[in-house]
Amino acid sequence: MKEQKLHMQHRKLTNGIAYAVLILISAIWLFPFVCLVLQSFRSYTEGNGGMVNYLLPKKFSLDSYKFLFGPDSQFFKWYGNTLIIASFVAIFQTIFILAVSYALSRFRFKGRQLLMRFWLILGMFPGFLSMICLYFLLKQFGLTQAGAVPGLILVGFASSGMGYYVCKGYFDTIPKSLDEAARIDGANRAQIFAILLLPLSKPIVIYTALVAFMAPWCDYIFASYIAFGYSNSYNVAVAMYRWVNTNDYQGYFTRFCAGGILIAVPITILFMCLQKYYVEGVTGGAVKG
Repeated sequence: MKEQKLHMQHRKLTNGIAYAVLILISAIWLFPFVCLVLQSFRSYTEGNGGMVNYLLPKKFSLDSYKFLFGPDSQFFKWYGNTLIIASFVAIFQTIFILAVSYALSRFRFKGRQLLMRFWLILGMFPGFLSMICLYFLLKQFGLTQAGAVPGLILVGFASSGMGYYVCKGYFDTIPKSLDEAARIDGANRAQIFAILLLPLSKPIVIYTALVAFMAPWCDYIFASYIAFGYSNSYNVAVAMYRWVNTNDYQGYFTRFCAGGILIAVPITILFMCLQKYYVEGVTGGAVKG
């Protein structure tokens, strides 16, 4: 009885320390976001909209948000560009990855292992190595500057099939006997994929779409390279950097914070609504295939 009591006390102490550490880590992690939110609601008259040496605003205001919605700002043009690029890339990239993963998981053909190894090795090289080649290739088809939005969409999903690893691992966990039973009932490969496997693979489909959506939403380097000074084709990351870089950074600081909040809203909502499926997709696909 005494040993059991000591064990319970030790367990409570261990849990208490673990929770304290997690709370501390969460506070450190959330602190920059809290600062961003508070500064976005600071009145533009405080420090002329620039940086100040205090955290809590002396006067709360919607000045910065009004500026973003105002006629003098192109913020929602840039926001729309980002949303269009991210949405199309998420749709096409998800389709490509699911199709490639299904083929590699269910089909056995000559050169399959060689192809998988080749893609694995090729994926180890950073995409930045091909930026110059891609730029000149897209330029030949008019997909830079004024055509940067479709160009970024094309680049976003063109080689997406190489990211099959997690999705294929998830498909490998689904028994092949289900495919065989469906084939006996007269279903073809496309019907098995669309009607049988996809409903069973909701977590990995959502995981793939989320990851595909986030990449162009947060992209700066390649987007700035392709748009190359044409402001109507900027995404929010490029636009807001150029915005504060070419204007008075001090005067645009609170507006920059407000823009950052609006950029974070879609991703935050998506993760809050779909985090269950996101975790299931990651853990379900993390198997050896």
